[in-house]
Amino acid sequence: MQNISVIYNKLGLSQEYFIPYGKFKAKIDCLEYKGNRTPGKLILVTALNPTPAGEGKTTVSIGLAEGLDMLEKKTIVTLREPSLGPVFGLKGGATGGGKSQIEPSQDIDLHFNGDFHAITSAHNLLSSLIDNHIYHGNALNIDRVVWPRTIDISDRSLRRIQTKIRKDRFVITAASEIMAVLALCRDKKDLIERIDKILIGYDNLKNPIYVKQLNCTPALVLLLKDAIFPNLVQTLNGVPAFIHAGPFANIAHGCSSVISTKLALDLADYVVTEAGFGADLGMEKFLNLKLPNLDHKVNVVVLVVTLRAIKSHGKSKDFSKKDRKALIEGFKHIEKHVNNIKNFGLNFVIALNVHKNDDQEEIALLHDWAKTHGFNFELSKSYLLGAEGSIKLAKKVIQLSNKESNFKKMYTDYKDIYKNIENIARSIYGAEGIYLSDRAKKQLNICVSNKWFLPVCIAKTPFSFSGDKNLIGVPTEFTLFIDSIIPSLGAGFLVVKTKGINTMPGLNSYPRALDYKIDKNLEIIRS
Repeated sequence: MQNISVIYNKLGLSQEYFIPYGKFKAKIDCLEYKGNRTPGKLILVTALNPTPAGEGKTTVSIGLAEGLDMLEKKTIVTLREPSLGPVFGLKGGATGGGKSQIEPSQDIDLHFNGDFHAITSAHNLLSSLIDNHIYHGNALNIDRVVWPRTIDISDRSLRRIQTKIRKDRFVITAASEIMAVLALCRDKKDLIERIDKILIGYDNLKNPIYVKQLNCTPALVLLLKDAIFPNLVQTLNGVPAFIHAGPFANIAHGCSSVISTKLALDLADYVVTEAGFGADLGMEKFLNLKLPNLDHKVNVVVLVVTLRAIKSHGKSKDFSKKDRKALIEGFKHIEKHVNNIKNFGLNFVIALNVHKNDDQEEIALLHDWAKTHGFNFELSKSYLLGAEGSIKLAKKVIQLSNKESNFKKMYTDYKDIYKNIENIARSIYGAEGIYLSDRAKKQLNICVSNKWFLPVCIAKTPFSFSGDKNLIGVPTEFTLFIDSIIPSLGAGFLVVKTKGINTMPGLNSYPRALDYKIDKNLEIIRS
């Protein structure tokens, strides 16, 4: 790794914005920075629905940024911060793999520069202030509290708790509304206004109560005073990487911060960013929820696929083996994602994330299928070769970024909430329609009566287009069951939860936390 000051100097910013955190990490105090150049081009990396085989969006994103850098294009990659829940659970870290990584990877996976802790503290300070207000007389007549507590650990035992004050629950920090607020705010003023709007509960007359009424916004913002600044690290080849905010993509909107992306666009010719999970969740939310706050268009979408993942969606019994039939069946899943991208009017390229043991005949079959359908296609060998393995993909992205796109919003009228939910379910997921539980119907009526007309953020399984994780491939003839509709007023959207979605994950039977060992030098290593 190069000293972080060397990486910072590549950005072309003056030293007044530079806040080093040791030798290899930094923050950028960019809130007063005003860009003075034409913003760069925005490349959005997305993928198929996740499978046990893996896809590699982060690996391809990092490799693509390095490939563009090798072509002498000033490039920055912007990614989300990892959550400790997945790091010690099933998923693991989020810093790439092979020869396409960001460093210092372990520091990024574990606490990083303290952003998650700041968000956790601000969230829980609000929780304690609500209870304290009730304990000391309850002047606001709080009758029902909807604000939970949070922790950045997967712990299913905390999904429901009972305190002396009230029934309560925990959500994981990545699902905290304060995380979404930090990720979507444009500046400090916007942060303050969004926190003021957060709904904490209802009084005895069923009137909504907001954070502003507790007069605690200044204290919450104080805890976030450094967390609002983007974090700077580097790829293995020394390309600057902004890692900032980490909202989950199936529960929240799954994108890195607006502040870091806007700064990158002001500084670079090309900005590579990714949206969480598959294009049905991450990309849709990026375009419907983040883009309006970013005030910039997406120039190219990169759809990441692997042979193993395609065969998995083709219902292969063993996706590690050659399986022509399952591969061809899996093409239908790619095509559904492609059609979703095309319906937004965006330029795209399918990028095959190549693995060491990939079969050349299967690669050729995928290439021929893409060519027959007129889809742009390229190999990404960044995992195996690093930057050099992404040169061809980078050239294709440059070519496509020079073509005009015709971006079409899914919806602009937020008043018909039911219709907007149904629109996403039908057009993005392929559902026949939606069904609202009695609870969801009541919550929808509350939103309408309070005129909370906002875009929708659907929380559903990432593993299927449907709400059932077992329906892989391209399921049809299904109805999307809506379990609840939760106002996230500070974030600026309505969280529409489907059946079975938990905002506090549980650990798997053998969590990754058990893989860590202490070696003879007393160093902690992962076996």
